[in-house]
Amino acid sequence: MTAKLKIALLGSTGYSGAELMRLLVRHPRLDKPVLLSREKGDDCSDLANIFPSFSGNGSYPLQPLSWPLLMQQGVELLFLATPHAASRSLVPEAIARGLRVIDLSGAWRLKQAQHQAIYGFEDEDLLTAAELTAKAVYGLPELNGDQIPNAALIANPGCYATSVILALAPLLNAGIVDRQHGIISDSKSGVSGAGKEPTSRTHFVSVADNLSAYSVFYHRHVGEMVEQLKLDAGQMTFTPHLLPIPRGILSTVYVYLNHPMEPAEVESCFRSFYSGKRWVRVFPTPQLPEIQFSLRTNYCDLGFCLADDLRRLVVVSCVDNLLKGAAGQAVQNMNLMYGWGEEEGLQ
Repeated sequence: MTAKLKIALLGSTGYSGAELMRLLVRHPRLDKPVLLSREKGDDCSDLANIFPSFSGNGSYPLQPLSWPLLMQQGVELLFLATPHAASRSLVPEAIARGLRVIDLSGAWRLKQAQHQAIYGFEDEDLLTAAELTAKAVYGLPELNGDQIPNAALIANPGCYATSVILALAPLLNAGIVDRQHGIISDSKSGVSGAGKEPTSRTHFVSVADNLSAYSVFYHRHVGEMVEQLKLDAGQMTFTPHLLPIPRGILSTVYVYLNHPMEPAEVESCFRSFYSGKRWVRVFPTPQLPEIQFSLRTNYCDLGFCLADDLRRLVVVSCVDNLLKGAAGQAVQNMNLMYGWGEEEGLQ
């Protein structure tokens, strides 16, 4: 039998990390993941102490991060579900030791300095950071699948960015969007997208029976959108909202076409672009996606409506922010890195 891939995961105690762990333990080509922790204490000794849903299927011990130990255990691939600053400091050491890395944070997603500034990185070794930034592959398989197999560092996309980029890429690639009219995305996410650490905005009393906008014009995912779609910053207006649900994203994207088109032509544009792309579903117009359809799957669901003037187009994009927007996409990237089917471990 072919030896199974030895992997490690740092950050399994967060929402995305725990979701990733659920996928990794059932993946047919993986050895049992090595779970790492930067915390100390008895409550962090086993993942089941934090997430009781892991109980009853053996132990999932958390061990302190040790580079020599990872080398001794034969780990080849490291997943990081850590804060941005932690990933920024850990990745250079991992790459230097010959590990491949899939990073779920925003530490290595952005190429342009003006977009990186939103994270406020203060690297001790700016040369190393610049080299890794240049080499990092933005891990959106539907756009960059040809670069992923040979990558040493995959920067897993943001959840909002995934939903918006996949909605717009076919249209911009075909050159049918009137960019001067501007592009608007009104996106709504469940609370898990804000991470596990509670804030005044994400407490139950703030979220329940409510809908709120935040980070208008300045959300950190905007940089990913404009870089990957090759837009000028002024051509994209993005407004995120917090939904009173645990998970799921719905993005409503408004564009103006540069010439009249029939609905069948627009649908053909989407279907042609995503032909053979396992994890994108294009709905026949006028059917539109809903959060419940893609929930707990790795699908990005796309649908659209075209106005009677045949130029005003509304695209609706739905993803599960913890799967296609995070953990599921990380596994999809791993599958591509090692030449496996994109569906493995995700069905």
